[in-house]
Amino acid sequence: MPSQPSKKLESFKNPAPDRDYEIAFDCPEFTCLCPLTGQPDFARFTIRYTPDEKCVELKSLKLYLWSFRDEGAFHEAVTNRILDDLVKVVRPRKMVVEGDWFIRGGIATKVTASYEQARRHRP
Repeated sequence: MPSQPSKKLESFKNPAPDRDYEIAFDCPEFTCLCPLTGQPDFARFTIRYTPDEKCVELKSLKLYLWSFRDEGAFHEAVTNRILDDLVKVVRPRKMVVEGDWFIRGGIATKVTASYEQARRHRP
């Protein structure tokens, strides 16, 4: 059966949890609906994070982002929800989610949401 959109994000064990390193995803085909007009909104999402114990599994991220296609949502709400959902699943050391929304009515919007884990002593 072909893949279906899903809100279920998956993770896997970080292969280098004792090292700070950054993982970046470029997601240029994000689509959702304008909650006021029902017309499609398009965005390019950039997700950057420093993993702690877990990493985001890419196929689940693809299916998760796809799941917004038929939902109406404001740009600010979608960007913050993506950050919240990812943080909940992988609990990164830090993460930035940037939604670069395409021009609509002569205005392009960029929404950036970030998270940083409280510092803890690492052995």
